[in-house]
Amino acid sequence: MSVQAHDGAYCAPRTDGAEEYQQVEIGFPSQREELIMPWCESPDEPTDTVYPYVPVEIVTNVIVKHGGMVEGEVPPGVIPIAPVAQ
Repeated sequence: MSVQAHDGAYCAPRTDGAEEYQQVEIGFPSQREELIMPWCESPDEPTDTVYPYVPVEIVTNVIVKHGGMVEGEVPPGVIPIAPVAQ
């Protein structure tokens, strides 16, 4: 999934370079994820849509649920959980 926060994204605060975001935009997850479905813009196409204003706590929970971040960065406010070693 893509996680973004900037002045053109559905986030709060809606600005570039905030010290911490409370809500962020998720886009195009690779599979349906029930934790974020309440924010899904197109529930019939959950992998081909955006999820506006998702609380950062929910995003952190999704990252933990899926074993940590595979690559990339997250906006300030989302906890960057490293992958669990197997």
